Amino acid sequence: MVVSMIQVIFELPEATSLKEKRQTLRSLKDRLIRKYKVSVAEIDLQDSLSFCHIGAAYVTNSREIGERVMQRVADFVEDTIPGRVHNIAVHSERF
Repeated sequence: MVVSMIQVIFELPEATSLKEKRQTLRSLKDRLIRKYKVSVAEIDLQDSLSFCHIGAAYVTNSREIGERVMQRVADFVEDTIPGRVHNIAVHSERF
């Protein structure tokens, strides 16, 4: 079993409240879950007004497939968010 993971830190400079930030984040998480069948969570920076730190995971039997899915997730996030991506990290582990 291979678990591929991604962490993304991005900025939402247009967010004027935590409520607005969370609405944007919820929409992004829902689309990632529907489109790529990944598990997604906000993993840090919950109280920051303009920064988000999310993580996603995908379980498969192939490292190549898992990392390909994570690259598509990264591309989707970069193309979708109304802000700027600061850091993306992809990692896979075999169990």
